Amino acid sequence: QVQLIESGGGLVQAGGSLRLSCAASGIIFNFNAMGWFRQAPGKQREMVALVSGGGATNAVDSVKGRFTISRDGAKNTVYLQMNSLKPEDTAVYYCAADRNPIGTIDAYEYDYWGQGTQVTVSS
Repeated sequence: QVQLIESGGGLVQAGGSLRLSCAASGIIFNFNAMGWFRQAPGKQREMVALVSGGGATNAVDSVKGRFTISRDGAKNTVYLQMNSLKPEDTAVYYCAADRNPIGTIDAYEYDYWGQGTQVTVSS
């Protein structure tokens, strides 16, 4: 049984930082591409950042220079370090795993999803 369990969300003031974690089980973690997505109220789910099975990373322009995705194969965990947070970053953040190790920005390509963690940035 595949499980992706996110943690680390919360309430933070603008300019602050949070680190999200996603612990994976039931998958060949080091082979899968892993992604972080977010969904704000009334908006579509969007890709925030991804890391391929080979370790290559990509991020949406709005978070480049502020957010960093990384993975720890020994812990089967992927992280999203979020710095210089803005109110527009407020959303539910989801971790996802793609059995294709290349990875993609398209949410529908991902095979497994976590339950989500709320991030709220106050102004």
